Amino acid sequence: MAVPEELRNILTKNGGTVTTAQANKVGISNERLRLLVKSGELEKASFGVYILPDEFVDKMYTAQLRRPKIIYSHETALYLHDLTDRDPVSYTVTVPTGYNAVKLREDGFTVFTIKRELHDVGATELTTMFGHTVVAYSLERTICDVLRSRNQMDIAVVTDAIKRYARRKSKNLNTLMKMAETFGVAKPLRSYMEVLL
Repeated sequence: MAVPEELRNILTKNGGTVTTAQANKVGISNERLRLLVKSGELEKASFGVYILPDEFVDKMYTAQLRRPKIIYSHETALYLHDLTDRDPVSYTVTVPTGYNAVKLREDGFTVFTIKRELHDVGATELTTMFGHTVVAYSLERTICDVLRSRNQMDIAVVTDAIKRYARRKSKNLNTLMKMAETFGVAKPLRSYMEVLL
């Protein structure tokens, strides 16, 4: 069974990945997706997410397709920004207060919650190692997040991230200080920055 042209266009655009909702939007039924999986033309990457057989499963990307409210943060955002050498053992995400994170935790995610009005502050798009675009926090927001959670993280990772940030040409210290005020970490940030700058 051949992959229909409409579906192939989506797969090409999305790096070999398609969701059930995207397929349904172009007239491909759930049953047709099931048959394409059965014939080996597609593989089921996770619930509601399908990939071409020769594609690697980009777990960050497929998780965000399934749960658009998650924003990659903390160690995972450090990794995406190249502020740490450590590959994330499990992905860390931030969700708004009230979000039901039980399934995320069952799937191995480390989950932080924050007030709804602060959830999108500093959200940006970054590229995974497989070339897919995901939503994560900006450099400055990530630094503030790791400072807020420094007691729950390896202090060597936090210190290394701040050192790497301080060396970055793309850093924005004004934005960092404003964000540090917003998230209540201005004092510890100043202590780190006085040593590094």
